[in-house]
Amino acid sequence: MHRVAILGGGGMGTAMAMVLARAGAEVRLWVREPDRAREMAETRRNVRHLPEVVIPESVGITGDPAEAVAGATLLVASIPTTYLRPTLASIAASVPADVPALSVVKGIEFGTFARPTRIIAECLGPRETAVLTGPSHAEELARGLPASLVVAGPSAEFCESIQSAFSNESFRIYRNDDAVGAEVAGALKNILGIAAGVCDGLEIGDNAKAALLTRGLVEIARMGVRLGGRLSTFYGLAGVGDVVTTCFSPFGRNREVGARIGRGESLQTILNDMANVSEGVPTIRSVHALALQLGVDMPITHELHQVLFEGKYPRAAVVDLMTRTPKDEAQL
Repeated sequence: MHRVAILGGGGMGTAMAMVLARAGAEVRLWVREPDRAREMAETRRNVRHLPEVVIPESVGITGDPAEAVAGATLLVASIPTTYLRPTLASIAASVPADVPALSVVKGIEFGTFARPTRIIAECLGPRETAVLTGPSHAEELARGLPASLVVAGPSAEFCESIQSAFSNESFRIYRNDDAVGAEVAGALKNILGIAAGVCDGLEIGDNAKAALLTRGLVEIARMGVRLGGRLSTFYGLAGVGDVVTTCFSPFGRNREVGARIGRGESLQTILNDMANVSEGVPTIRSVHALALQLGVDMPITHELHQVLFEGKYPRAAVVDLMTRTPKDEAQL
C-alpha cells in the first residue's frame, strides 16, 4: 500500500486524495491554512473548492506539513504554479529526501519558464518525478466518474508503479515517456481554454471556435516540440484530450475567464471573483514571453496576451487572426 502525502488543499488536491484513497492508498491531505484544515477535517467538505463533495473519513486532513509527509512513500504536488515555489520552499525542511513526487500541476512559472517538476526538484531536492495529466476536472474526479489520464516521466519503473497502483474501474492511467511534452501540453492547453471562452463570450459560433482550437493545438504543439517534447504527445490525452475538456466543460475555469472577457468584463474583476486559480492567465504571460525569446510563432497566444494585458478588444483580436497571411495547413 502506498502512503501518499498530497500537498495542496484546493479542488484538485482534494479530488486526488479521494481518487487515491479509492484505489487503496493511505492518504494525508496537507492544507496550507491550519484553520481551513481543521474545518475540512471536522466537516469533511472543501467548501471553498468542492462544496458538494463529502471527503471520506479515510482521508487524513492536516495543516501540519510534517505530519502529512511523515512516512510517505509518494508525494503528490497539487499547488498552482504561481504559488508552487514559495509554498514548497516553506515546507522543504519537513519533506523527506528521495521520496518520489508526482505532479498534477498544470502551468509554467513566469520568468523562469520552469515546469512544475523542475520546481519540485529545485525546492525539495533531487528525486524521482513524474507528471499525471490529461482530461481531469476535479469536480468529476471527486465524484468517482470515469477518467483516463497519462503518467509521464523519465523512469519507466516509476510510471509503471503509479499505473499499476492507482488504475481501477473508474480511473485508467496510460504511460508515456515524454515527460516534457506531457507537462508542456498540460500547461499550454489552458491558453486554449481561455481562447475557447472568448469565442463563447463573443458568440461568434461553433465554426470559429472549432477553427481556433484546431489551429491552437498546432500552435501549442509547435512550442512543445521546440522545448523538446514529441508532436504525438499533443495528440494524446495530455494534449487534445485535455483541450476538449478544458474548452467545452462547464467546470472549465479558464474557459470561464475567456467567456467573461468576451462579454466585456475586466480581467481583474474576473480574477477577484474566482475562488479557484485560472492557470491560463499566468501561462499566457509566460508563454508569450518565451515565444518571443525563442522565435516561436504563436499568433493566438500573442492576441490573447494583447487582450488580457494590453487592452485590446477581443473582437479586434479575432479580426486580426482571420486576416493573417494565408498559409499551408500542413506547415507546423
